[in-house]
Amino acid sequence: MSHPNRSRSITGRVAIITGAASGMGRATARLFAAEGAQVALIDIDLSACAAVAAECGDTARAYALDVADGDALARVVAQIAADFGGIDILVNNAGVSSFCALDNPVYEDIWHRALAVMLTAHQRMVRAALPWLRQSDAARIVNIASTEGLGATPGDTPYVAAKTAVVGLTRGLAVDLGPEGITANCICPGPIRTAMTDGVADEHKTIFAKRRTALKRYGEPEEVAHITLSLVLPAASYITGVAIPVDGGLMARNA
Repeated sequence: MSHPNRSRSITGRVAIITGAASGMGRATARLFAAEGAQVALIDIDLSACAAVAAECGDTARAYALDVADGDALARVVAQIAADFGGIDILVNNAGVSSFCALDNPVYEDIWHRALAVMLTAHQRMVRAALPWLRQSDAARIVNIASTEGLGATPGDTPYVAAKTAVVGLTRGLAVDLGPEGITANCICPGPIRTAMTDGVADEHKTIFAKRRTALKRYGEPEEVAHITLSLVLPAASYITGVAIPVDGGLMARNA
């Protein structure tokens, strides 16, 4: 008989996904719901988040939250735990585009917003969910970073700093929570077709992908979602503290 913690099913598990109204968050929510999970969708845009929840079915609920608001974040996580009866899975996916030149007058504002949304909120979500994660027999944390956390693009220092720190935060969480059986892993997407890349013309996407990726194309949000699913399975019980590029081979290429 299979050990309950070696199951490859998330049926009945309670998952929180931030930034769930579009892109990778939406794809992850839809996939988790299709796999039988109960899904709490968090986004700053409640109407769009509610639309995704409707796509996911009766086991999904939408919650409005700016993850940079620490007080509201704690209240929403507690409400989710009350609504669903616990928390098993946390996917920190919320992000903001943060391209900004160092000498731009608004650089400080962009910097603080980037770290608030894509770093500070991650640790706050973990700490808020921790009492319920500790009660789960297969607690899983997945932080969505970026290949910008493994390298750097010019003019993108706030985003690069935040995503690099997420990789480090994930390692720290893995070490701190490992003795309790809670895993923490990180996904580093490369060029993915999301709202954040909508502003890039398709012809430029094609040029970039052919020049930089091994697979010669942009990825789809669903391709990231499936790796996220793999990391939150109860069976994924001996992988923690890693940063996995989902980048079509971008980081593997020297030229």
